Amino acid sequence: MPSAVAKPARKSAPKPPVKLKAKPGARRLSPAERARIEEIFRRFQAETDDPRTELDYESPYTLVVAVALSAQATDVQVNKATRKLFEVAHTPQDMLALGEEGLIPLISSIGLFRTKAKNVLAAAKIIMEQHGGEVPLTREALQALPGVGRKTASVVLNELRIEPAIAVDTHVFRVSHRLGLAFGKTPDQVEAELMALVPEPYLVRAHHWLILHGRYVCLARRPKCEACLIADLCPSRGKAD
Repeated sequence: MPSAVAKPARKSAPKPPVKLKAKPGARRLSPAERARIEEIFRRFQAETDDPRTELDYESPYTLVVAVALSAQATDVQVNKATRKLFEVAHTPQDMLALGEEGLIPLISSIGLFRTKAKNVLAAAKIIMEQHGGEVPLTREALQALPGVGRKTASVVLNELRIEPAIAVDTHVFRVSHRLGLAFGKTPDQVEAELMALVPEPYLVRAHHWLILHGRYVCLARRPKCEACLIADLCPSRGKAD
C-alpha cells in the first residue's frame, strides 16, 4: 500500500490587531489639527500663566459655598453677597449657627437664594457630622453634598489643583464650539471631548482659560475677534452665533 502522505499543517488565519479603546470623547486628529490645538493653549498660557477663579474665597469650604451660590448668577453678584456672608460665617459650624433666618438676607440678591440657602445649610450639616468639619476633597464625596453637582465639584477640584477637570458652563460650551474643539450637544459631551484633546501640560488650566476667554473676548453676541490672540487659529472668526 502506498504510504500516507502527511498533509501540511493548516495555518491559522492571522488575528486582527487589537483595537485600543479611545478615551471617551476622543476623536482622531490630524497632525495639523493637533498643532493648532497645541498653539491655542500655548498662547493662552503665554497671556495668563496661572488663571484662577474670579470668585472670592479663603478656604476649601468658602470655595464650595461660593461655587454653589454661583449657579445662574454672575461672579460679581456672588462676590458682593459672600463679602458680607464670609465675615460672619466662614466655616460650616458658623453657617449652621447662622441658620436660614440669618443666611437668606445675606444672599437674597442671588437667584434661587431660598433653595441655595437650604442646600448650603444641609451641606454644612453633612460636613460637620460626616467629615469632622472639613470639606471632603474627593469627587464622590463632594457630589454627595446638597447643591454640589458635577460642575461644582469640577470647579472646586480644579481650582484647588486636586484634579484636572473642565467644568463646562455657557462660556466654555460656546468657546469650545467656536474654536472647533468640541461638537457635543450637551455639557457632558463637550467635557469628554475637551478632556480627550487638550494637551496634558495645559489640562489643569484649560477650564479657566476657556471661561475667561468667553467672558471677556469671545462674547456671545459680539465676539471681539479684532482683540483675540487666537483669531488666526479660529474657524469661526468674524462670525457670530
